Amino acid sequence: MSYFDVASTAPLHPVARQALTAALDEGWADPARLYRSGRQAAMLLDAARETVAGVLGARPDEISFTASGTQAVHLGVLGALRGNRRRGSHLLHSAVEHSSVLHAADLHEASGGEVSVAPVDRLGRVEAAQFAARLRDTTALAVLQHANHEVGTLQPVDEVAGLCRDAGVPLLVDAAQSAGRLDVPTGWSLLTASAHKWGGPAGVGVLGVRKGVRYASPLPADERERGRVPGYVNVPAIVAAAASLRAVRAGAERENARLHALVERIRARVPQLVPEVEVVGDPVRRLPHLVTFSCLYVDGEVLLGELDRAGFAVSSGSSCSSSTLTPSHVLAAMGVLTEGNVRVSLPYGTAGADVERFLAVLPGLVAGVREPLGLGLPQPARQEPVRPRPGAGTPVVDVPAGDAPVVDALVVDALGKRCPLPVIELAKRIGEVPPGGTVAVLADDEAARLDIPAWCQMREQEYMGEAPAAAYGGDRGLAYVVRRLS
Repeated sequence: MSYFDVASTAPLHPVARQALTAALDEGWADPARLYRSGRQAAMLLDAARETVAGVLGARPDEISFTASGTQAVHLGVLGALRGNRRRGSHLLHSAVEHSSVLHAADLHEASGGEVSVAPVDRLGRVEAAQFAARLRDTTALAVLQHANHEVGTLQPVDEVAGLCRDAGVPLLVDAAQSAGRLDVPTGWSLLTASAHKWGGPAGVGVLGVRKGVRYASPLPADERERGRVPGYVNVPAIVAAAASLRAVRAGAERENARLHALVERIRARVPQLVPEVEVVGDPVRRLPHLVTFSCLYVDGEVLLGELDRAGFAVSSGSSCSSSTLTPSHVLAAMGVLTEGNVRVSLPYGTAGADVERFLAVLPGLVAGVREPLGLGLPQPARQEPVRPRPGAGTPVVDVPAGDAPVVDALVVDALGKRCPLPVIELAKRIGEVPPGGTVAVLADDEAARLDIPAWCQMREQEYMGEAPAAAYGGDRGLAYVVRRLS
């Protein structure tokens, strides 16, 4: 099995395994106790804290250990908001933050706080000035990830940090995907990370709080971890996490260059090998080991299953592989294709031969998933399409009074059908109208709002906009209107 999903979790680093075994013998006692075994555990914990702080560019007393990266985010967001409540209750974050940030924001809003969301471009990147323009006098915290977990795009954290500093607003930086691989930006007020992303054991998160940043734990008081994180710390796991972080960072420059070249190979060749595919994320300012692409007319869950049977473990941000049946909020915010999404994230040590084997089997697997559709896709595929930057809003077709359709159109009823079926139905039926004719796709799947415009761009058809489904005889959902150009 070729494991290509380190963005979810990395295999345990050999150094982590060695350190964990040793620490189980030497660091099992309570580090808060004064007897010999307790003092030994405390020494190991202090050394691990110093190691992590050194790699992340922090002081040891600014670093606390949590039970996970998610808990670090929750404590960081809610603790900073509580600590700055005299300033106000406004929280600002980007549209592509990890779900842990979104859930903390939801809780804050439900408690009476205010939340603003900064948009991103089609590469998944915020514009620093636009982000800063959403800061208010009442903003208690801003949140911006260093690197996106789904598409790998790096954010302009240093620039945003300077603007936040000028406004007197603390900035929380989620470095879960970049810690250990890249230098951590220096302008953060709070920092979060997760050990299992860099090859440490699961169950260790990192919360950094700069000296002087107002912070008040949102949980009941506890004397451990400087009052920021309650509960007994897992000293052996923390020791292993610190050892693996130091080892990974020491070899990162050489390994990053090698993985970057392998990812470049995937980015270039997938659009050549697979028809109707969109490679997403920033092609330049990105993580070195991660690439994401989306395939038209493909159920992402089915494709991931086929890749698994072929010996490749990959993941997806597609709505089709999610139990929520809603599009990935990251892909939706970018305005890119959501169906048939595949995220490849290469672990340290990945061989070029494994990537070549992936590229060799992928076209056949995608073709096999699409083959029953009988769509007659062109070969070879076009190169990665350049699509207009989102942000101008979704076009809306003017609907006259009454129940009459806006224009005479072929109505394709895809109500009740999930991604990618609405797009598949559109592709099958558009040939029934002459050039200049229109098709109205009735759909109630959220992904259709993203995928039908993307299909029009990739197939060089005109997306006219959306209208209430009732204007075309539907009883729910929306009508997505497409004009055939060729």
